[in-house]
Formats: sequence, structure tokens, C-alpha cells
Amino acid sequence: MSDHESDGADAFDNIVSMLDYPMFVVTTVADGHRAGCLVGFTSQTSIHPPRFLVGLSKKNHTFAVAQDAEHLAVHLLPRSELVLAELFGGTTGHDTDKFAECAWHDGPGGVPILDAAPAWFVGRIVDRFALGDHVGHLLEPAAGSAPDGLGELITFADVRDVEPGHEA
Repeated sequence: MSDHESDGADAFDNIVSMLDYPMFVVTTVADGHRAGCLVGFTSQTSIHPPRFLVGLSKKNHTFAVAQDAEHLAVHLLPRSELVLAELFGGTTGHDTDKFAECAWHDGPGGVPILDAAPAWFVGRIVDRFALGDHVGHLLEPAAGSAPDGLGELITFADVRDVEPGHEA
């Protein structure tokens, strides 16, 4: 190996540590239980039909609630809402009612919608599948709100130092 070569896992870790992914807050509800968390493992997966993938850690309270949910809401937050991102990323729903600490309203299917999010959509969960220590939730968009522009969004660099409510 040359000076810059390493095994695949090390190279992968080094590459992804250089990326600055957008971060999302995902919320859900099932059997009267609300949950939400900060997520970075997301991606649009299809144009026709529209599909979006959300990866939830198996250790996360939101994952547990999402297993019985029909929908997830995916929120984009402006950088001015970093405190809200820290709430959903740095605390666990096992210990804290995050929704008691922020403004929200019931959205489609009763899913909590964060008032501070200028852009969001609710997706119907059409499939779930294992992705290592996360489970993928494939969403079919059902409703949403999107402004003409968003400005500066919260990215991984903004929340890199937030201690997660749970390990991955």
C-alpha cells in the first residue's frame, strides 16, 4: 500500500468524515406516543415514484416508536434553529419529552410537525429493512410544506459536537 492507501473501512471512515451532510429532524407517532430525533442517514432514492430513505438507529427511542408507526415526518431546519437540533440530537425520548420543550402541531396522520421547520414532508412508510446498526424506512411522500428558499441549513458540521442521546 502507498502512504495514502489504507484498508477499506479506514478509507471509508476518512472519506465520510470529510463530508458535510444535511441533518434532518424526523418525528413520528404510534399508539399515542410521539418521538423524534436528529438524523443524518437519509437520501432520496427515486424520482418516479418519489421515495426517500431514513435510517434510524436500533438503539433510538424514535426507532422503537417508528416500528409501529405508519408515517414519519422529515424536517429541514435553518441554522438559526441549532438549539432545536441539539434538543432532538442530544436528548433521548426515553428520558425527555422533547415535544414539551418546543412548539409543534399535529400534522397529517397525527405526526408531530415542528413549527420552526420551514420545510417538511410526511411520508408513508412503505418498507423497512436492515442497514447494519440502523433500519431503513422507505417513505412515500404524502404531504408537506416547502418555501421558495431555505437559506443556510443545519449540517453535520453544525452538530458534530452534540453528544447523542444514544450511541448508534
